[in-house]
Amino acid sequence: MPNPKRKHTPHRRDSRRSANSKLDSPSLSKCSNCGAVKQPHKVCPECGFYNGKLIVPRKVKKTAEQSQQQEASK
Repeated sequence: MPNPKRKHTPHRRDSRRSANSKLDSPSLSKCSNCGAVKQPHKVCPECGFYNGKLIVPRKVKKTAEQSQQQEASK
């Protein structure tokens, strides 16, 4: 097996490793439905729409009145 003849310097080693820290941030676009910022080709995390269609219905938090009505009906 071939082995390196000389040890690589710390500068050479560190400059190779630093290439991973220079990654670009993901590109962002606006949702056509609500206008929130989202990644392209992904479902909007705010409204759940993709390509003008509802893909993931948004969960609605129950109010205190709704929870009391459900408990009373049981």
